[in-house]
Amino acid sequence: MSSPLVRSQPRISFASLTLNNLGTVRKLNSVLFPIKYSEKFYQDILLPEVEDFCKLIYYNDVPVGTICCRLETEGDNTKLYLMTMGVLAPYRSRGLGSQSLQHIIKAAVAHSTPAIKSIYLHVQISNEAGKTFYERQGFKEVSVQQNYYRKLIPHDAWVLERPLTDADKSEK
Repeated sequence: MSSPLVRSQPRISFASLTLNNLGTVRKLNSVLFPIKYSEKFYQDILLPEVEDFCKLIYYNDVPVGTICCRLETEGDNTKLYLMTMGVLAPYRSRGLGSQSLQHIIKAAVAHSTPAIKSIYLHVQISNEAGKTFYERQGFKEVSVQQNYYRKLIPHDAWVLERPLTDADKSEK
């Protein structure tokens, strides 16, 4: 008599970035993105003020992705800029991107000083799937930035933005 095979739900978790896991972030970024990020990028994602917005994404304790944001304040308007978000190809279509984005949205809503009004990002205009993903998450195209990607072709990028709403705040 054999016992039925019990499958546990996959566990998705997020870890803050530290000097100890920065090598993992570098390796994932080199695989996920067609650009080489600067030393300043890696120094900036370790800053204490962005700890809630820069995470390693784990799937059953295996690091499979990253999400990195920075705060941008102009006058009394603070936005969160989503610099990078990526998940390794074998782990896509498992809800990791959506859950990562929701994690960041919750962190942005909880961030009170200064209050974050919206989240925005760039998507290369050849990346229809990326644009569609963000639109499903409530982002809207606000403009096209010419020559945003200097080393990639095509050079242009959509600018997508998602305001943080009262509904986001009630889900807190």
